[in-house]
Amino acid sequence: MQTHQRIILAGGSGFLGTQLAQHFSALGWEVVVLTRAPRGSQGAFRECGWDGRTVGPWAAELEGATAVINLTGRSVDCRYTAKNRREILNSRVDSTRVIGEAIARCAKPPRVWLNSSTATLYRHTFGPAWDETSMDFTATPEAQDAFSVEVGLAWERAFKDARTPLTRKVTLRITMVLGFGSNSVFPVLRRLARLGLGGAMGSGRQYVSWIHEADFCRAVEWLIARDDLSGPVNLAAPNPLTNAEMMRLYREVCGAPLGVGLPATEWMLEVGAFFLRTETELILKSRRVVSRRLAESGFEFHFTQLADSLRDLERRLAR
Repeated sequence: MQTHQRIILAGGSGFLGTQLAQHFSALGWEVVVLTRAPRGSQGAFRECGWDGRTVGPWAAELEGATAVINLTGRSVDCRYTAKNRREILNSRVDSTRVIGEAIARCAKPPRVWLNSSTATLYRHTFGPAWDETSMDFTATPEAQDAFSVEVGLAWERAFKDARTPLTRKVTLRITMVLGFGSNSVFPVLRRLARLGLGGAMGSGRQYVSWIHEADFCRAVEWLIARDDLSGPVNLAAPNPLTNAEMMRLYREVCGAPLGVGLPATEWMLEVGAFFLRTETELILKSRRVVSRRLAESGFEFHFTQLADSLRDLERRLAR
């Protein structure tokens, strides 16, 4: 039985990587973060340099590792210019390809490789929630999601094509993760609510799928431990809700003035997205996604309702 556990977090210096590094360090695991700007030892974990494109000295870190998690990818919170589109796509595909190459060269390859993907793959819907059995990845003009779907499919194709027969592979189709990191949506929506701007966005009918940062880390730990799980897994709490209901809860829990929030119409969002250098698709696409595979494997969420997640985050802010 393996006693010394070592996890490699590629692209692990962002919000999700930091959460995972803290989570596994607290469990006593050795944590190595692959990053373009390494700072050496950071107390509970160690950083190692890589470029996300070519096999280098960093590949030695994968030898005998318990798990490798690839979180690499340029932020999608930007305008989809030609340059940004190339960087968004290439950063995901190239990092996945080169990790596969490095694992294939290992004398003792990692036991499991978890690669990020996105729940944005699933078709824009106001109907029943999608789970991992769905294969409908159709882009829709209403959601303006053709590029996001293209990226998700290319990302997963690169992962599937990697020849690592001795390493179990799990695709992490991640929904909106709620936490305090700079790339988390929680601080942004909380601020809007407290400024009286936390009304419904667009029609407010679009669904939002989410997961609390603690359950995100616990689910990843679960997937590493479960040798019987491979392939796509949605990281999503069991109760997605509409944008209008989500914003109502933000106003209620986070302290909106008089409980009121000004709504934002689609044209307002288009103008705001232009000045904020982002895209309205991140807000207007209806993402109604749940995880059948986590549920059927026996995983239990600590946070199944958004209201409880927001209250937990608010309590922690007040400490």
